[in-house]
Amino acid sequence: MDLHQQFDLRHVINACGKMTKLCGSIVLPEIIDVVNESMRHFFLLDEIQLAAGKLIRQASGSEAGCITACTSAGITLSVAATMTGNNLARVLQLPDTSGLPTRVLIQKGHCVNYGAPITQAIRLTGAEPIEVGSVNNCSRDELLHQLQQPGVASIVAVESHHTVRHGWVALPDVIEMAHAVNVPVIVDGAAQDQRLRELIEYGSDLVITSAHKYLCATTAGIVAGRQDLIDAVYLQNRGIGRGMKAGKESIFGAMAALQFRLQQDMAAWTSEQDRKVEKILHRLKDTPGLALAVDSDPNGCPFSRVRLTPAPGTSGHSARSLAKNLENGNPIIVVRAHHLEEGYFHLDAIEMTDDEIELVCERIQSALSRDS
Repeated sequence: MDLHQQFDLRHVINACGKMTKLCGSIVLPEIIDVVNESMRHFFLLDEIQLAAGKLIRQASGSEAGCITACTSAGITLSVAATMTGNNLARVLQLPDTSGLPTRVLIQKGHCVNYGAPITQAIRLTGAEPIEVGSVNNCSRDELLHQLQQPGVASIVAVESHHTVRHGWVALPDVIEMAHAVNVPVIVDGAAQDQRLRELIEYGSDLVITSAHKYLCATTAGIVAGRQDLIDAVYLQNRGIGRGMKAGKESIFGAMAALQFRLQQDMAAWTSEQDRKVEKILHRLKDTPGLALAVDSDPNGCPFSRVRLTPAPGTSGHSARSLAKNLENGNPIIVVRAHHLEEGYFHLDAIEMTDDEIELVCERIQSALSRDS
């Protein structure tokens, strides 16, 4: 079955990474088999969520876990959980927040847009996001002052390359300060599933990560954390979370992914990513007007990406024009373009086959030689 031909869709080579705009990831065959089997049967939704919770505990070291529609949904439901607790009347009251704690703190440098503003995910509950500090600086004193104000429901921390990378209070310190005044910490770790156990070990109260990024599953959000708060997250399905609930295909996909991760040889996986990086470097090393480098994942996940910096004077292309050139035609080549204004972009090899790497390198060399 050729879906591209059937629906007149262009082929995409993903040199960008695990991005929602590119539909997440290629789902592993082992996960597809489980999801396909789940589609043949009925289940009690609460029972499969309990089964998923057991796997989340095993994979993360958390007290409990549940599955949501996606990480964005998980952020909203986690914020709501810290406002309502396990009181169904309060759950049914939202987004009316009368009598509830409504202040949700977030460092201003964490106010990212992941396709929508994270502050909007907070506001969906009826809560008020309180941005602490300035874009490039948040002091411990500022954060402590806000933590000590009345009506604080929780603090949201973002673990992502999109955040400001300096001048902020690091997650372990945030947790220590928040717990000193009994404020729970919610961590948006959408692309940090490889660090899930680490984030829980810091003492995070709730951590949300995506099943459809490095876990290579169907679209879902995995929420791990304290038993009472997980129960409150799940209880939101009877209120504002009804439209954010996960179906069986999402839950079984996440479960199969967690089972796969528990037995996965991560050292071997990293070695394979290193091999692909070396292949790109070898293929492009003699390209005139193109500087190459290797950048480790900024959040500490075990892989690297290739940085490409074209010299406009000799290559005929800026980073922006070269990235645009690669997007023309069929297949489309989508690079990791977060740093175009700084004169470079990355090739993320994780979702590329060797043949695709070869084609991407050919297209880059062709564009530079033609336009130089």
